[in-house]
Amino acid sequence: MKRSVLCLLLVLCLVLAGCSSAAPAETTAPAQAQAPAVTTAPAEAAAGTREFTDSTGRTVTVPAEITKIAISGPLSQVYMIPLAGDLLVGVSSAYAENEALYLPDYLTSLTEIGQLYGGKGEMDLEALLAVAPDVVIDVGDSKDTVKQDMDDLTEQTGIPFVHIDATVESAPEAYRTLGVLLGREEKAEELAVWCESTYDGMVEMMKKVDADGARKTMLYCLGDKGVNVIAKGSFHAETVNLMSDNLAVLEDVVSNGLGNEVDLEQILTWNPEVIVFAPDSCYDDIAGDPQWQSIDAIANGNYYKTPYGPYGWLSSPPSVQRYLGMLWLGALLYPDYIEYDLQEEVTEYYKLFYDCDLTDEMYQNLMQDAL
Repeated sequence: MKRSVLCLLLVLCLVLAGCSSAAPAETTAPAQAQAPAVTTAPAEAAAGTREFTDSTGRTVTVPAEITKIAISGPLSQVYMIPLAGDLLVGVSSAYAENEALYLPDYLTSLTEIGQLYGGKGEMDLEALLAVAPDVVIDVGDSKDTVKQDMDDLTEQTGIPFVHIDATVESAPEAYRTLGVLLGREEKAEELAVWCESTYDGMVEMMKKVDADGARKTMLYCLGDKGVNVIAKGSFHAETVNLMSDNLAVLEDVVSNGLGNEVDLEQILTWNPEVIVFAPDSCYDDIAGDPQWQSIDAIANGNYYKTPYGPYGWLSSPPSVQRYLGMLWLGALLYPDYIEYDLQEEVTEYYKLFYDCDLTDEMYQNLMQDAL
């Protein structure tokens, strides 16, 4: 089990053991004696439940009508905002002002509950229990421990935890599954169809690119020195792999948002045609750094910064907004092959997924240093 989940369970035991007598009875019972809330509910309440099978094959008892949702982290949050953002009772972290301007206002007032997986802190268990969700939803790649993690957390908290597999390719199916869980099949289908159409269109475009031998070699670089790369084989590299020849082929792939640390000598050896830097990387310093000038992509001016707002378009987090990354890389790398207007596609996405009316000024800000 991931360290964060182990820590979460330890904190839960301390919370349950140390609650005052004024706390609700279910939080003062010893963890090992506490049955999940759904199994101890009165008969009339139990009649208001149903069984749901998640992507791990687990059958979980959930309320017949779900009205309060918590999420396991930012990846899940991005998926949930367009489908059921109004049901969220917490966010993984607070939004900065430059992020919030793209999102519905209600999201900025929600409780911070942290995240189960990843390197940016851990879930605030007390905050999670305080907002009392009907279900906690984990969306993303299926980690080796995810089934056990979901079982343990469901048993320990009495809150059903469910996992839904989601990759760039399987995002449509993820939305349809979430629609069934939440009783929002119509909206889920709208989102799924948009994802399907966009993905299929990009795949067909890349077939034409490959038929002409025109696929560009590329690196996606991160970190304050720019020498961390998102390698092939990483969950975070899906969009980069689809849209380019990702030269970062390494033996031991680090599949997290920090990527694999290499050095400038290795980047020079790869010598890609194009380098894309993460939003918070060293893009602004590259032009004045003579060491980087020996790399063809830098010397030729073929380096760019990933658009950001409210999330990074390629991997931060590696969620459904990566469809924007596909569209952007298509326009950036293969302008002679695209059959869409990038601004129109981006504007449609922001309306459909964030309920944001993207202005020309907002779009130009997103595209600064990106094209």
